[in-house]
Parts: sequence; structure tokens; C-alpha cells
Amino acid sequence: MLTRRAFLTATGVMALTPASRVSTARYDLVIKGGRVLDPGRQVDRVADVAIEGGRIRAIQPNIAIADAADVFDARDKIVTPGLIDLHVHVGAPDLTPAALLRDGVTSMVDGGSAGADNIDALVRVAQAAPNRVRIFLNVARTGVTGQGELLNIEAADVDAARRAMKQHRDWIAGVKVRLSENVAGDHDLEAVRRARQVAGPLPVMLHVGQTFSPLPKILALLKPGDIVTHIYSPPPHSLLDAAGHVLPEVRAARMRGVRFDVGNGRNGHITWPIVDAATRDGFWPDTISSDITGPGRTFRVFDLPTVVSKFLMLGMPLDQAIACVTNHAAANVSAFKGLGTLGPGRPADIAVFELREGDFEFVDNVDAKRTGHRKLVTSTVVMNGKKFVSERS
Repeated sequence: MLTRRAFLTATGVMALTPASRVSTARYDLVIKGGRVLDPGRQVDRVADVAIEGGRIRAIQPNIAIADAADVFDARDKIVTPGLIDLHVHVGAPDLTPAALLRDGVTSMVDGGSAGADNIDALVRVAQAAPNRVRIFLNVARTGVTGQGELLNIEAADVDAARRAMKQHRDWIAGVKVRLSENVAGDHDLEAVRRARQVAGPLPVMLHVGQTFSPLPKILALLKPGDIVTHIYSPPPHSLLDAAGHVLPEVRAARMRGVRFDVGNGRNGHITWPIVDAATRDGFWPDTISSDITGPGRTFRVFDLPTVVSKFLMLGMPLDQAIACVTNHAAANVSAFKGLGTLGPGRPADIAVFELREGDFEFVDNVDAKRTGHRKLVTSTVVMNGKKFVSERS
């Protein structure tokens, strides 16, 4: 990172003394000269971002250096709202919220790591996190298990889940239910019904792909605001019909307010042929999430900016891709209202990226390789007005 003194020297401005900086500064931090990309406000221009008291105070060109106690040089970089990842798993010790903050993720939702029996430990993780963490409670009492938490449908204990939600209402933002046949057997529709009973007005996130029931039957049980994750999962029962076109029931669900999320993950969740067919039909995701776990840091997922970069490779415009991890994502979680944008007065959660050009390899969930030519790499993250990390390599 270019220091304030170096920035002043490089731009031909005489550096102020520390005492002068304290006495004259209007802002705690100014991010100078980056391409400010805020899809929620339809902003895409070179400007400075001024922060004071943990909030964004101004976005405008040429904010005076003398007004800043600290300066970050963002020239040739992209400045966005802090990223929001709607699907992570931070309930295990091999992946912490702080690690994801270094990627630019200032807010996240744990997607069902814990159920009623083990929610207390996950709430403690959320409470201790340096960034914002909310939880989609797994409808199964045990949370995610390797054996398949809903093969016995009685694990979807509505009363136990409701008690957990009441106890932790400040941290639980919705309900998660995994529906693949190796998780739920032939109970997928009943599992959705029970998840909806638990959730009430909150969203249900459904893990689909390789389900016992066809997707249209599952979608028929959803309400506006519910989230279908792993939308580009391969068959059986993908979002495509036999001719390779998006099912009309999928489009109808979107029209009535059901949201469709990527959920990259590692196994059985995204393959290039499904993405190609769906996007040729114009069906791009509403939100892009990582479904990251500890092993995913080095295998098939890596980080949320890498998953976003996959969609740049696939042809999604940069502003639309950033919207999928900022304002679009924020709209799914009531606790994130007001986030995902750089509007003056909003919390100063900011990610600064390099958009590197070159040849970059990306893989799907069967390790099929494709080469993209642009990749987002995190440079600096600001959380509640504080710089958290600088110049990731």
C-alpha cells in the first residue's frame, strides 16, 4: 500500500506533519482515485471515497488530501461495497470469518452448518467474528453431517428448530434444508414443508441438485424471498428440461420472487455445460455465493472473488457480477438491510480489488478447466471504517 506520505510526495503535495493531520482532517480515511463501482446506486466512475466515524461520508472527485487523516491510493483499482457471501460454512475450526474478511467478504451467512442441537457453538463464532455473520439454521437437528442429516426425516424437528430460532433470533436469519437424495432420501418435499413451518416470514435456503423429486415439485412449495442454491447442479433433476432449456417452472418461480443462487461448493453443485445452457437461455444467477469450507480454500472454490471471476469468464458484465455479491445479496437477509452499497451514511464496508488481466485457470465441480482473462484479486478491505488488510498477493 502506498502510504499517505508517499502518496503526497508522488502527487507533488507537501506532506503535513502528524499534528497537522490530526487537527485538520475531516475524514478518518480517504480512498483516492479508484473506479468506484456501486451497482445498487448505479455508480461507476473514478472518484474518492471519504470515511469518518465508521461510515461513508462522501463520494466525489478530488477530495482534498488535507481533509484526510489517512489515505489509501486506489488508482487503477476497483472500489466496491464489501462483499456479501450468502452461503459459507464457518462452523468448523479450519475456516474462520476473519479469513473470509481478507478476501473482501464483510458480511456472510452460514448456510446450515448447525441445527438445533449444536447452534450455540456457531452463534459464538458469529458473535466473535470481526465481520458480520448471520446463520441459516439447518432444519435437521444435527446440522450438516457426512451421513446425510435427513435420511431419517424425524431429524427435521420443527419444535426444536423453533426453540433454537427463538433463543437466537438476533443471529438466525433463515432456515437451510439440504435436499439431495444422498442427504434427504425420498423425504425432500416433506423436508421443505417442515423448513417452511420453521421459517415463518424468514427465507428458506434450499440445497438442490440430484434430488429424489423433480425441481418443479420442490419449487411449488416456496414463497417469495426463498433462495434456491446450487442452481447449476448437474442432473438428475437440474433446472433444465430434456432439450437443454430452462424449465418454465424455474422462470415462474423467479417471477414470483424466489431467488436463485450459485453456491459454487466442491461436489455436484456446478458444471460448465449446465451453466452454459442456462445462461444461453438468459438465466443468470440472482446472487453468487461460494459455499466455501476449509477444504474449499485450496480445492475448486478458493474464495468468493474467484467465484465471481468465473462468471466474468462466462460472460457476465462486471457490474452485474458485483451486484450479485453486494446489493442483490443484501436484499435476501433482513439483518443486512442498508448494506451492499456505498451510499453516504451507510456503514463503511468496502473492498478494493485489482482486476488483473492475463490467463487464469478456473474449474468446475468435476475439475473441467477453462481459461479466463480477468480475475479479481483483493487488495484492501475496510470494515466499519477500519482497514483490515492491505495488498493481498
